[in-house]
Amino acid sequence: MIIIASQNGYVGIEAAMDILKQGGSAVDAVEAGIRCVEANADDHSVGYGGYPNLLGQVELDAALMNGRDLTSGAVGALQGYKHPISVARQVMEKLPHVFLVGKGAARFAAEMGHSSCDLLTGPAREVWEQRLRVDMAALDLTRLTEFPDLWRWVEIATDPEHAAGTTNFIAQDMEGNICAGVSTSGWAWKYPGRLGDSPIVGAGLYADNRYGAATCTGTGEMAIRASTAHSIVFYMKMGLSLTEAGQRAMTDLNDLGGRYISRMNFIVLDREGNHAGFSSSEGGTYIYMTGIMDTPEEKSRLCVPVKERWERG
Repeated sequence: MIIIASQNGYVGIEAAMDILKQGGSAVDAVEAGIRCVEANADDHSVGYGGYPNLLGQVELDAALMNGRDLTSGAVGALQGYKHPISVARQVMEKLPHVFLVGKGAARFAAEMGHSSCDLLTGPAREVWEQRLRVDMAALDLTRLTEFPDLWRWVEIATDPEHAAGTTNFIAQDMEGNICAGVSTSGWAWKYPGRLGDSPIVGAGLYADNRYGAATCTGTGEMAIRASTAHSIVFYMKMGLSLTEAGQRAMTDLNDLGGRYISRMNFIVLDREGNHAGFSSSEGGTYIYMTGIMDTPEEKSRLCVPVKERWERG
């Protein structure tokens, strides 16, 4: 039994491991761990308290994938519900679909009995207002919905420091089944309806019992374009070691063109329970916990540089 998670998963990894120790499934553990992060108002990259889009609306994305049978569920641009990871699981288990977005995802959440709430906290709203006032000092922020050129303001307001942030969990239970899950409030001040890699199977997450699993956090558009999570697992399928697979997938990002290339991070678990983290910048860490550990431990990510650029139009 093992769980690995991004650093912000510290609030939920012990609860997730308790489930595995009691004989619960990897899917149960991943959902429980991520729910703890989604409820943490101090984390502005996930769930309740997450930074909003340009209009001041918090839109949440989440997905999970069961490596036992490759089933998955995802929701995107979900407003008004604190735990998108649970809604994503119910998409996987209750519907013939994989992915619901926007109003459809919200309707489904209500049908599943989830309670709605206001996701925008005071601190997150204050940061949103402060950032927009830098370039919109004379404008009425309550009238942003009326702007005919909102897309121009997205480019002005955005920056690489607020273009990333996710919680990643991968668990392997006592039967050897693997599950990967991700949840995020996405790119701060994003254009309404923007989806990153987190809810996209193959981009932000992938799990297959036969080989392993991977999840990503960073500039999600990069992982979408490179199918990064699937690439990592595919490289392991082709016989590369866990370390080689992660390095190769990170190096692949250097082949991407375009104006917005920034940071990327992975965590990876192979079918034997070996694990590693990767980052395009120095100093990154992740956490892990096995069934014989009382508390999680932190481990450095291997740095594999990516040539960054952040160009204005």
